[in-house]
Amino acid sequence: MRRNLTGMLLLSILLLAACAPGEPEAQTVESETAEPLIPEFTISLDELARFAVDLEDSTLAEAMLVRPSEFLLLMRDVLTEDPDLFLIADKEHSLPADYRPEDLVSLSDFDLALNRGDLSLSAAIMPDLLAMDQAARNAGLQLVYSSSFRSYDYQKEVYTRHVAQLGQEAADRVSARPGTSQHQLGTTVDFGSITDAFAATPEGEWLAEHAWEYGFSLSYPAGYEEETGYAWESWHYRYIGRPAARMAELYFDGLQHRFLGFLAEHRAYFEERYLG
Repeated sequence: MRRNLTGMLLLSILLLAACAPGEPEAQTVESETAEPLIPEFTISLDELARFAVDLEDSTLAEAMLVRPSEFLLLMRDVLTEDPDLFLIADKEHSLPADYRPEDLVSLSDFDLALNRGDLSLSAAIMPDLLAMDQAARNAGLQLVYSSSFRSYDYQKEVYTRHVAQLGQEAADRVSARPGTSQHQLGTTVDFGSITDAFAATPEGEWLAEHAWEYGFSLSYPAGYEEETGYAWESWHYRYIGRPAARMAELYFDGLQHRFLGFLAEHRAYFEERYLG
């Protein structure tokens, strides 16, 4: 409640300043908020407030204005990451059939607990994945890797199998059609049993609390099937990088799909104002 009140108060002050430029008080606030928040962007607090006003998500707008400098620092780091980290693969956005990361490495080459010997992931995410795995081990836990990169053709087999077992409507709640699976990105892992029971395991609980610290984000949280298109999958984590995962945690209530949608819609705005 305090954060919401603070954000709304700040937003109201900035809007009043923008609407009454002829008043001495407004001119004072304007001069204080016209300087860039951080050197890497040309964005002032006043401009960020104007941007926030146009957002449909009032919770996000308030969070941005409570911690505006950190928001832009994280956005700076996101803009310098490989854009492929933020590709959207869902029921409305498909990957080409031949999309395949060029840097795939076998997980069998690392000291990891695997359910299968043919698992692979993008080499770019391995440092953070290994750091997360070690942190779990330090906590007395063992992360088990059950699924990773899937080619378009392999996902087609998986989806066809689900349709045969469950029927079309039920299959579409739990399995992606070929080209729309995050697994094709090479940055997504299914952990443990790949069942709802995983959420209540020590490893499932640990990931839910700590995965974002290592750049991993739960793709399909409980209660958001209407938004994500899929039923809850407590075992399905996608790597989006540490800055993005922290941004999603702080400003988007930990909801990966909302962060990715926001970035896709507004990336050009921040790129135009980025001085890097």
